[in-house]
Amino acid sequence: MTKLQIGAQLYSIRDRTQTAPAYRAALKELAQMGYRTCQVSGQSRDISFSEIRDMLDGAGLEAGATHVAFSDMVENFSKVVKNHRILGCAYPGIGAMPEKYRLSSEGYIAFAKEFGAIAERFQDEGMRLIYHNHNFEFERFEDVNKTGMDLLLEHAPKALQFELYVFWVQAAGASPVEWIRRVAGRMDVVHFKEMAYAPGLTVAMAPIGCGNMNWTDIMAACDDIGVKYAFIEQDNAVDTDSIECMRASIENLRGLGGRF
Repeated sequence: MTKLQIGAQLYSIRDRTQTAPAYRAALKELAQMGYRTCQVSGQSRDISFSEIRDMLDGAGLEAGATHVAFSDMVENFSKVVKNHRILGCAYPGIGAMPEKYRLSSEGYIAFAKEFGAIAERFQDEGMRLIYHNHNFEFERFEDVNKTGMDLLLEHAPKALQFELYVFWVQAAGASPVEWIRRVAGRMDVVHFKEMAYAPGLTVAMAPIGCGNMNWTDIMAACDDIGVKYAFIEQDNAVDTDSIECMRASIENLRGLGGRF
């Protein structure tokens, strides 16, 4: 069984988190499946963090991490800290960097320093800021012969942690296991998403265990570097039945030795 605890990224069930009654019912369903922790993301902004905490407590779930807008962290830092204290959550994160930083190596370096400064402020508050990648960070810039991820790792301060998204690492042609080991000491939270066959040059998302990623090696590498949480995300789960997709993922990962 893994040492890390696997949970649910609530963005996967965002079709069920837009009203408080639906959100409460969905959390209870996840808990009944065996989930004990989750990443708070994708809910209606009309639902307060106090309400979310009450719903999590009622379902017996912990908020292991979040995703928050970059603009909120820049413009409303104190409020973001307060909301995370309400949740009892030590890992605020963002889902992607603003597009303006993605265009050049200089942009990545600027983002690493600016976002890193915010990470240091969170560290002073007893929290660890996490950055969640996609595939675009693996673009290689000819002027430095490095990828965007290389530049983030090189120029961001140690206070900034990574929330490596293994699906997008693989989609970019890189090795998830290699990158997990590269961010050793700087990753307490990881994202799990399955990659499956799709016609042409596209990639498909699927419940964990219904595709072709090497979860045994991925989980072993995460355990080796001391990852605490892994959150399952399936963006397209809302196109079918999001709760049943999360059920399939937990059942398949349990069979591979995942701890919930």
